[in-house]
Amino acid sequence: MIISVRKCLSTMKFLLVFMVLTYTLYQLFRLLGSWITPVDHYQIPEGHAVKAFQPSDKAKTGEMMGDRLRFFYWYGE
Repeated sequence: MIISVRKCLSTMKFLLVFMVLTYTLYQLFRLLGSWITPVDHYQIPEGHAVKAFQPSDKAKTGEMMGDRLRFFYWYGE
């Protein structure tokens, strides 16, 4: 069995370049993903902000559930 040193070095060079480019592409996608990710809408408000929705006892009894469901489907929120 003949093992070519040139062929082995060529294969090692290809694998090294492939691994470096794969890692670079992974880091690029990670950076792009962190840039695109929306901000956390459920964080605690800062400054003079107030919470817009306060759950009430009516919502727990189910009187407004139909209205809330219609609102959800109508506006997609």
